[in-house]
Amino acid sequence: MHERDPQSQVSDAHSPCVASAPIFALVDGNSFYCSCERVFNPSLINQPVIVLSNNDGCVISRTDEAKAVGIKMGDPLHLISDIIKRHRVRVYSSNYALYGDMSARMMTTLAQFTPELEVYSIDEAFLSLGGFAGRDLADYAREIRRVVRRDTGIPTAIGIGPTKVLAKVANRAAKKNKTSGGVLNLCDRAAQNSVLAEFAAADVWGIGARSAAKLARMGVTTALQLRDADVDAVQKLLTIVGRRIVLELRGQSCLALEMVQEDRKQIVSSKSFGRPVYKLTELKEAVANYATRACEKLRRQKSACHVLSVFVQTNRFKDIAQYYNSATVNMGTGTASTTRLIAAANGALETIFRDGIEYKKTGVILSDLRPASAIEFSLFDDQHKHAQDTKAMNVMDAINARMGRDTLKVGACGANANVNASGAVKIGAPAWTMKAAMRTPCYTTRWQDLLKVG
Repeated sequence: MHERDPQSQVSDAHSPCVASAPIFALVDGNSFYCSCERVFNPSLINQPVIVLSNNDGCVISRTDEAKAVGIKMGDPLHLISDIIKRHRVRVYSSNYALYGDMSARMMTTLAQFTPELEVYSIDEAFLSLGGFAGRDLADYAREIRRVVRRDTGIPTAIGIGPTKVLAKVANRAAKKNKTSGGVLNLCDRAAQNSVLAEFAAADVWGIGARSAAKLARMGVTTALQLRDADVDAVQKLLTIVGRRIVLELRGQSCLALEMVQEDRKQIVSSKSFGRPVYKLTELKEAVANYATRACEKLRRQKSACHVLSVFVQTNRFKDIAQYYNSATVNMGTGTASTTRLIAAANGALETIFRDGIEYKKTGVILSDLRPASAIEFSLFDDQHKHAQDTKAMNVMDAINARMGRDTLKVGACGANANVNASGAVKIGAPAWTMKAAMRTPCYTTRWQDLLKVG
């Protein structure tokens, strides 16, 4: 859990939700990536489905049916091949373009139900329901679920509580309790006592495995015991974060909605390769593509980068010569130019490249990010060149936004597309390209992938 400034007003720890007190609802897409696949392929409904991480490595999303046959989050694909064959599990490569667009549609739908919404992750959002205390909140949540399912096809679970932590608990409990209908309201003290008594402390938002082990040593294993524990003792054990969790479990709102997302302080773009890479030319092409993605994010938040780093590494799980190295470049005057940052990244890469190494991964890190509008030029900076770069990037972004990603790109990224229309890697594609042999089409973001009916 991220540390956030406490709200100036907190609710009575022992009272149910009242009109003046904050009320939070956490809406979470069920098995979100799998649900996105089901929207465009209804034959997957009631079937075990899993979605894999980059390079088709391990399970990152699974349906209830996949859970029932013994598939766990994080299971490597090669270790569950027998289960997949035996139970005819449907397997898909991750399709982040599709999932991101479906997430945007879900969040747009949720925004119809409250003026105050925090997009917490790709499949989660906190809604403020403080102005709806006169309504039956569970009924209102059921209406939210119905409209989201109707408008996007995504099934959801909704937890309601006087704090964000209690809303998180309610959401998780709603998923586990099949009789809840996907909605659970924990504004009532008695309901809190009942649910928290059966809720493991390790499963509370912000309590990881190490923190849970520390709490267990002081006899705290359930969320109810954590709520009723001495708050000073918990703070001593788990810092101020632990204190806030206890207070939130008691109904005191310490974590406000964050309706405006802060700009990133650092942007990282990196992926593991589909096959081993040995050549500097291939590493440079990969770095150029990763730098391009990082620069797109940089310009979207209207920032400029002052420090760039590049790293390379081998596969630490293989019995080969291991190598890791990185190089950092001070960009001087900040920039958001893809061409400038690619040139700097590939220059840095040359200093750390070693022949005869089997590379598994490379990446680009942009840091010391500041507002692009506040760039300070020195006497020797070429401001005309900077203005030209800015115009060129604006044109490239506009064309790619209208015609599709990589319609216009820097030559260093490679001349040919590396994936076919379904997203699978083409034969002959660079070794650094990720494996995505089971990726579905980008139904909502690519014209040629529009779903055909009949």
